[in-house]
Amino acid sequence: MTPEHAPETYVGLRVEEAERLARIRGWRVVRILPPGAVVTMEYMEGRIDFEAENGVVTRAWRG
Repeated sequence: MTPEHAPETYVGLRVEEAERLARIRGWRVVRILPPGAVVTMEYMEGRIDFEAENGVVTRAWRG
């Protein structure tokens, strides 16, 4: 099951805080990626992806 809050709520947080909150809120997998990382776009329920630069989340999306 995927948590129902908006991923955008993590943008601007430090990576450590965003990951901690995501796990508390029920995300099973938290993936931290550098800007422009090449990733496959297969959907995985229960996963949240963070793009981070200089230790700060700049983008977040589900699965």
